[in-house]
Amino acid sequence: MGLLQIAFAGAVGYGLYRYATREKELRRAAFASGESTPGPVEVRNAGPESMRSDPPQWDAVDEASDESYPASDPPAANRFT
Repeated sequence: MGLLQIAFAGAVGYGLYRYATREKELRRAAFASGESTPGPVEVRNAGPESMRSDPPQWDAVDEASDESYPASDPPAANRFT
């Protein structure tokens, strides 16, 4: 009988938690505020202004790599061009 009471208390607690957090906006680690796209897969816009934290350095190669994600081909820009 004790196991059923614990399971019931857990279910009630989980239901209360889901009810209390239903209105909260999800905060993704890589996304700046308002930068996610709605849909089944969230995709961040390219560029450092779309990131939650500013990268210490950002050059043309970093930007080309960020803009090409999630493509399978590497960016055309590199450190030698």
